[in-house]
Amino acid sequence: MSSLTRTPVLAALQSTQAVESILVSGWVRTRRDSKAFSFLEINDGSCLRGLQVVADAGIPGSEHLAKMTTGASISVVGKLVPSQGGGQSWEVQAAELRLLGEADETYPLQKKGHTPEFMRSIAHLRPRSNLYGAVFRIRSRMAFAVHAFFQERGFVYVHTPIVTASDCEGAGEMFRVTTLPTGEADFAKDFFGKQSFLTVSGQLEAETFACALSNVYTFGPTFRAENSNTTRHAAEFWMIEPEMAFTDLEGDMAMAEAQVKYMVQYALDHCTEDLEFLNKFIDKELLQRLKFVAERPFQRVTYDDAVEILTKSGHAFEYPVSWGLNLQSEHERYLTEKHFQCPVTVYNYPREIKPFYMRLNDDGRTVTAMDVLVPGIGELIGGSQREERLDVLLANLQQHGLSEQDYWWYVDLRRYGSVPHAGYGMGFERFLMFVTGVSNIRDVIPFARTPGSAEF
Repeated sequence: MSSLTRTPVLAALQSTQAVESILVSGWVRTRRDSKAFSFLEINDGSCLRGLQVVADAGIPGSEHLAKMTTGASISVVGKLVPSQGGGQSWEVQAAELRLLGEADETYPLQKKGHTPEFMRSIAHLRPRSNLYGAVFRIRSRMAFAVHAFFQERGFVYVHTPIVTASDCEGAGEMFRVTTLPTGEADFAKDFFGKQSFLTVSGQLEAETFACALSNVYTFGPTFRAENSNTTRHAAEFWMIEPEMAFTDLEGDMAMAEAQVKYMVQYALDHCTEDLEFLNKFIDKELLQRLKFVAERPFQRVTYDDAVEILTKSGHAFEYPVSWGLNLQSEHERYLTEKHFQCPVTVYNYPREIKPFYMRLNDDGRTVTAMDVLVPGIGELIGGSQREERLDVLLANLQQHGLSEQDYWWYVDLRRYGSVPHAGYGMGFERFLMFVTGVSNIRDVIPFARTPGSAEF
């Protein structure tokens, strides 16, 4: 086999000229044989489309053609020439073939339709399919866009701990980390000398860096032991969490809305082929919705006004609408899809339904919380201005039944040069559902972790 440097399929398909000698490798999608030659379609995952290879009978390696079945891996040396067939600009006229790895008749990704449930059972192979290849290429691009957005604005990337002793949300739905034997409850004897958990958020630790470096962000895995099997929840997921010093609720909302627009436009600019595929086969309104979000301003409405809109709508909701209750997904989607028909930022929520760290408004009944809602999903981002006043924060901890001793370092930030600051969290997978049109969170995570399932 030639010592040529391998050319990705994407590069070959985008070539502007014929190439006399080229090396491409990939997995066989299809093969058609005749007496004189064979057609093979190969794909290496670098793009949606496959590359057609024309292999004449008798070339070196052609004796292994019968084993070059769907799923097998091969390398090809040949000429990149204008395609004689329709559907592609270029094809490879093979001069030499090499079989790298066989795939027998049990290979599960044959050329037919497969259900999402079946594909989740073969998560180690599903990235080879058109759908999941597109989804995970977009995931990669969107991860890069996260960093690009914040780095362009001078934010500092901070790695917050995965193991923590603090419950950021105060909900108690945390995975315990322990080396104690079963039944042992003396946590002073545990590895860290106290109860420790997998983090549900890097926010509290990010605040400490914001109070030193001004604008920071975290982007990493978080965990929630919530026994939920809905299409929107997973036990392990990734969160994007910026924190900004010297910033109020207005600045927080503006940054969150700007990030959504930036990432949507980035997807439209850099994921065109994959988005067009998803628009054709998954959600025929996807591209229209993404362009709409990228181009239109966000509507803002207070929680009070949102509740009034919902109660007067005459719509039959499954969950009740009443002041003091959390908005459910159906309420959020009604606001974005029916009433405003655009993305909506809802702000100033009742203090009783929000965590201890959110800043109390002057009315004493609401906090400076905000949620960014988008069509098709509902809540995409949740955030707030943080409570920077020491006395109010201490009262909030007491009201939520939390120990000042457990949060001593967090309280210290209010003792030593406290400043107004704000931040938010964007669920990365929730955003990927929005930008791909895929309706189940399990299908935008490489290996989903859900109640009763930790395969792969």
